[in-house]
Amino acid sequence: MTILVTGGGGFLGGAIVRRLVDRGAAVRSFSRGSYPELNRLGVETMAGDLASPEDVSRAVAGTEGVFHVAAKAGVSGSASEYELANVTGTQHVLDACVEHNVPRLVYTSTPSVVHGGGDVAGVNESEPYPDSFSGPYPRTKAIAEKLILAANSSDLATVSIRPHLVWGPGDRQLVPQIIARAKAGRARLVGDGSNLVDSTYIDNAAHAHLLAYDRLEPDNAIAGKAYFIAQGEPMPMRDLLAAMLSTAGLPPLTKSVSESVAVGVGAVFDAVFAAFRIKAEPPITRFLAEQLATAHWYDLSAAKRDLDYEPLVSFAEGLELLRQHAAGST
Repeated sequence: MTILVTGGGGFLGGAIVRRLVDRGAAVRSFSRGSYPELNRLGVETMAGDLASPEDVSRAVAGTEGVFHVAAKAGVSGSASEYELANVTGTQHVLDACVEHNVPRLVYTSTPSVVHGGGDVAGVNESEPYPDSFSGPYPRTKAIAEKLILAANSSDLATVSIRPHLVWGPGDRQLVPQIIARAKAGRARLVGDGSNLVDSTYIDNAAHAHLLAYDRLEPDNAIAGKAYFIAQGEPMPMRDLLAAMLSTAGLPPLTKSVSESVAVGVGAVFDAVFAAFRIKAEPPITRFLAEQLATAHWYDLSAAKRDLDYEPLVSFAEGLELLRQHAAGST
């Protein structure tokens, strides 16, 4: 039987695909584009759209389990785009799993589903969803996660994995965007940068997903639950950003802006870009400003207990691997 990875051509999806291939599994990837590198690994690739129930059903048919990784992330795009990809798309995956009697579904969520704009410091999975969100990404991911967990049953076991700030070689979003903003002179600390933040090296994020998949059965303790995943090494935001910039030979950030100013400016950009349906990425959004200004780190006890999760790669080790990758790419 085949294991499906939606978004298998992406950063995290690709890492999960490679680990499955290394284990000898038959793997199918479902993405919007074509990825010849997956074909070279012997992966069956299907192109399609999460918004199409027919496409999703075709991808899920004949599989023994699904990793639903694909999503619309980032800070640009309309609310309807996030809704279609993250909520409607997830419902299509759930419907297809039921239609084709798939017994296991691992969902890639985000800790942002519990961020309401303030500090999230050392919380565990009992932290409730906030009443409102600062952007369409966390809002739609929270809705999708609720759908996933509510769908857990004796026929379809589901689990939600919440890796935080995934980075490493092959990353096309987090670190490249930080570096690009710094090179353009648009990167600033929000506040003094002392807010503690954790992150997740790519191998650790993929490892957590496979740990969950291997344990996922209707009567297992993890079924119907969500789990925070991170390094377990929270550090000041200024140090995290400095470490990422150092991989490109760039100095630490020294310029800063107050949280109130950044959040206010971000809210203005949110309104203007939405009103005029501007497709480009805004310089800052309210959600991004709050993420830069607040603490976000988590109690990983549940993942360690139920998934036997421990990071395979430390932050320092991951940073060195990223430096080596960056040096080899230049």
